[in-house]
Amino acid sequence: MFEASKASALRVMYGSLNSPGQLTQWSSNGDDPCGQNWKGVTCSGSRVTEIKLSGLGLSGSMGYQLDSLKALKNLNLANNQFTGEIPYSISLMTSLKYLNLAHNQLQNQLGDMFGKLPSLSTLDISSNQLTGNLPESFGSLPSMTSMYLQNNQFTGTIDVLASLPLETLNVANNRFTGWVPQQLSSTNIIKDGNNWNSGTAPPPPPGTPPVHKLPRHKSGGSGGASNGASADDSGSKKSGIGGGGIAGIIISILVVGAIVAFFLVRRRSKRRSSDVEKLDNEPFAPLSGNEVEEMKSIHSSSSINTKTFDIPPSMSLKPPPIDRTKSFDEDESVKKHVIRKRVAAPVSVATYSIADLQMATGSFSMEHLLGEGSFGRVYRAHFDDGKVLAVKKIDSAALSSEMSEDFVEVVSKISDLHHTNVTELVGYCSEHGQHLLVYEFHRQGSLHDLLHLSDEYSKPLIWNSRVKIALGTARGLEYLHEVCSPSIIHKNIKSANILLDTELNPHLSDSGLASFLPNGDQALNQNAGSGYSAPEVAMSGQYTLKSDVYSFGVVMLELLTGRKPFDSSRARAEQSLVRWATPQLHDIDALSKMVDPALKGLYPVKSLSRFADVIALCVQPEPEFRPPMSEVVQALVRLVQRANMSKRTTGNEQTAGSQAENSSDAQDYMT
Repeated sequence: MFEASKASALRVMYGSLNSPGQLTQWSSNGDDPCGQNWKGVTCSGSRVTEIKLSGLGLSGSMGYQLDSLKALKNLNLANNQFTGEIPYSISLMTSLKYLNLAHNQLQNQLGDMFGKLPSLSTLDISSNQLTGNLPESFGSLPSMTSMYLQNNQFTGTIDVLASLPLETLNVANNRFTGWVPQQLSSTNIIKDGNNWNSGTAPPPPPGTPPVHKLPRHKSGGSGGASNGASADDSGSKKSGIGGGGIAGIIISILVVGAIVAFFLVRRRSKRRSSDVEKLDNEPFAPLSGNEVEEMKSIHSSSSINTKTFDIPPSMSLKPPPIDRTKSFDEDESVKKHVIRKRVAAPVSVATYSIADLQMATGSFSMEHLLGEGSFGRVYRAHFDDGKVLAVKKIDSAALSSEMSEDFVEVVSKISDLHHTNVTELVGYCSEHGQHLLVYEFHRQGSLHDLLHLSDEYSKPLIWNSRVKIALGTARGLEYLHEVCSPSIIHKNIKSANILLDTELNPHLSDSGLASFLPNGDQALNQNAGSGYSAPEVAMSGQYTLKSDVYSFGVVMLELLTGRKPFDSSRARAEQSLVRWATPQLHDIDALSKMVDPALKGLYPVKSLSRFADVIALCVQPEPEFRPPMSEVVQALVRLVQRANMSKRTTGNEQTAGSQAENSSDAQDYMT
């Protein structure tokens, strides 16, 4: 039997979220969450072990009775619209291993609530509005290996994290100060966008013992640390050496060390000067065969770059400040420079300077702003030669300023994508920590704007144009999935990323960005809850080719109904387009009622039914039942071919009345 206290905790949470329709099977009554399969709730027997509600567009607070969920191991509420503070009751969820509250609107300072969570290994509270210093209890997480704190307003230092067994730490885009602790030198850390102190960190006071990282296994937790301290104390008592004796020993060691260091420095300087004299007097040694080949390859690659690209004019922009914390060990920096793989700039696209793009976009003014997507803002750029292009300014969340070489590699991969229905990359810019992509410009804007932002004076999309857009988009996606090698998962299929030219030919934008950018998936998290994500993506965050197919099916539903994928202004039962429309796709009477009113009934019924059949296949809840994009393309091609056959048959009809009727019917969806 399910415990009443645990059911009460979930019912309170349900009520604090204003009883949303997205949480199917949830109830504020005395129902059993485990026995009735509440959405996102996983149980082991009668114990709730997982709550996964990411990307459902939930709003409200998290509830205050979560402490009764003692067996909960996984709590994922990311990519919603939760507000308020992180409840202190989380501190009593002692079995918790994974906590993800990223991409919400949580506020205020973190309470000191992490001292009794010995199993917590992953914490993601990124992209909220959290403030203040990090709580001291952060230092009491013996199993913590991955911590994501980026894109908040935290202040103070991160010294409290020094003793954790962290493998990954992201503290970017906060207001941290001080220095990164030396104990985190082996941690994969992302730290740009803060106010770190320059120069070397001050050494610890004399006699301070080194801070050892906490072991990852429970058996060696805080108890081990206290045992070590006791041993040190007992040792000092046995020695019987007083404080003055210890100070004298330390001073003596320092004096002797200084004398030895002085003579070593003098000896090394003499050796270096003699080596320089020998080098000046000796002829250069010939290069080995391998070195000659390496020099040839470097020379050839540099010559290609200089011949292919025009050198941008000098700019008056100030260079970025030097990060002095990265240049203490000159020998190490030289080694990194030699070992690092040289990535040649792609020769198929042009390079632009920041100055060029500032001039073309009016210094990235709001008047030139075309829109804002998952990876940054897009601006219309007018150049002196009359060209109009689109400039995408990559957000630092998707690619930090320290990843310039990664960006050039991303540009190289995207520049290899060439298809009629994929937006073409024209050029790029990577200067002063800024990363920008320059694309061809499509004057008709996006499918989203044409469907959802048109005014009463705009000409609505007729049926044949909608089929044409669906087929072209499917072909572009088929190219990414089945022609490119390896396959490219778009991950961000939506009507806003389908751009239209003057003839309403579709062009898929952002192709390759989510797959190639190092933090691409994190940048996409803000899209969760928009109605395009496949069920498995909302639950696990894992994108596949079949999740692209689902998103494409949602776009087809937009074309069919003229509705947004998720519209909170509608009645609750109609807010989710897929949930509302799917049961009606095979009912011809219901189907005709949900067609976009802007079509005014001007569509062929058979074509509409076949279009709906393709949608039903694409938005199957189980990914294994969704067709590959090549089959989707074939189905849409057959739909068009039947229209052609219908038109030819109509042309041979002898009856003028039937000829006119059937001809107009076929003409409506000809492409």
